[in-house]
Amino acid sequence: MLVSSRGLVEKIRTDGYVVLPEVVGAGDLDRIRRQLAPHLSSAPFGRNDFEGLRSQRLYALLAKAPAVVDLVMHPEVLALIDELLAPSYLLSANIAINVHPGETAQMLHADDGYCPLPRPRRALGVSAIWAIDDFTDTNGATEILPGSHLFGNEVVAPDDERIRTIEMSAGSAVVFFGTTLHRGGANRSKDTRLGITPQYCEGWIRQIENMALATPPSVASSLPPRAQQLLYGIYPPFIGYVDGRDPRRLLDTAR
Repeated sequence: MLVSSRGLVEKIRTDGYVVLPEVVGAGDLDRIRRQLAPHLSSAPFGRNDFEGLRSQRLYALLAKAPAVVDLVMHPEVLALIDELLAPSYLLSANIAINVHPGETAQMLHADDGYCPLPRPRRALGVSAIWAIDDFTDTNGATEILPGSHLFGNEVVAPDDERIRTIEMSAGSAVVFFGTTLHRGGANRSKDTRLGITPQYCEGWIRQIENMALATPPSVASSLPPRAQQLLYGIYPPFIGYVDGRDPRRLLDTAR
């Protein structure tokens, strides 16, 4: 059953986040793991503390693991985002993050913090983080500061007691506003922790990833129409056109 959005929308508006428990099955997760495996086998660790010196990140994800499209356009997540962003919203980033033992906690940050507008303000994006493995207190689960989507310029200590660890089983997702402060936790376990984060933005904002290159027409042409819209959609009436036309028309010639 799809999210009956009202209760969950009110929760995310109040808390800044909501968890959708176990909405993807084991078979779909296994398919995603299989497609990611050859890329993770050779992926380097991050270049700085934010990317994670003990974390692997895979970008341009739909070109590497097409099965991830089922997470990107998952109906329960999109039902929420339909209520929170304008209808022309886009996929801004789509990243797999494999957190290895010994990784330290990230700095708290907001995913739409790259938009240089003063806070408090409405969110210009919504993010989801999917647990491909179980997210636990010891293996680097996402940590969130509830209510921080409403903050202005408050200074928050890294050990603020209000920060919550989002423990969730594989196949679950946490969805939160782009203004909500969060971070990847420290991995104090002996195992890796794999997650995937599709991030969505208002259609008039530049996407974090250059989706036209990350998922070129030769790849996007094989994706479902809803995914194509999330990658290449027009912001009404015409922002984002190619030669005066909706870029999705070009996908017909790329097949």
